[in-house]
Amino acid sequence: MVRQFLERGHEVVGLARDEKGIQTIKRLGGEAVVGDIFDARSLAAAFGRADAVIHAATSIPTDVSGGRAAWELNDHLRREGTRALTEAAAMLGAKTYIQQSIVWVARPADDSFFDEKTAVGKPGELYASAFDGERIAAEAGARHGFDVAVLRCGGFYAPDAQHTRTFAQALLKRRLPLVGAGEAVSANLHADDAASAFVAAAEAGRGGLWHVTDDEPNTIREMLLEFARGLGAPTPRRLPLWLARLFVPGSVIDFFTRSTRTSNRLFREEVGWSPRFPSFKVGLKDVLGTWRAEGFAG
Repeated sequence: MVRQFLERGHEVVGLARDEKGIQTIKRLGGEAVVGDIFDARSLAAAFGRADAVIHAATSIPTDVSGGRAAWELNDHLRREGTRALTEAAAMLGAKTYIQQSIVWVARPADDSFFDEKTAVGKPGELYASAFDGERIAAEAGARHGFDVAVLRCGGFYAPDAQHTRTFAQALLKRRLPLVGAGEAVSANLHADDAASAFVAAAEAGRGGLWHVTDDEPNTIREMLLEFARGLGAPTPRRLPLWLARLFVPGSVIDFFTRSTRTSNRLFREEVGWSPRFPSFKVGLKDVLGTWRAEGFAG
């Protein structure tokens, strides 16, 4: 996001919590400030001014074996972090506040197609805080008078995404099986396209709720087989679902067996955005090309 905003002539202030974060933001060309994401006054003092405030902070655990405790910080960021950032946006007089969310919050129990108009029932345990963040942001916007844009993103992947690298290493060692038939449909999004969506939303300067995914959802089977071929890895083994349920965490089974059928149509029409990588297969070429250049995964 920092890079893309700067390329389009905007000034960027990035929140950092340590020296590594400060140096990263500066290297990209942005202005780095130190503040507490849970303290609205420190945020407002650090930012000074802003036309748009973006909440894209998460703490997704890379080790899913840690149970619910591993997700506590992420939940805190989505709830208390949203409260603080929206209050800071009000203090700054920002015109637009943009909230990162995920499409899974609205996925129906029967895995049928859904969109922005689909009523949200009870989100899964891992996604409830994302939906709470949406509501906290909307209430703050109504209270303080700024526009709130909520971007429900698909599943991120990128060359430097830890879980993308973990999947690659597991495929190379033949430790990432195909659970069940692999016919579940996945809504994906390259991280560069996610960044461009935030830029587009900020420049649109309007409120709304949008699903942001690539154009062509793929089945889990298609994704894993294409990933393995691109890496030159062995074909993934198939693990029967009944056997997986005996020792694989439920959240992992859901990832491999539940479908996320949605569309970016509304965001395309209302904001004029389109993804650079229309499908996982196309985006994977970018991922593998980057890895080859840096010598990762063979």
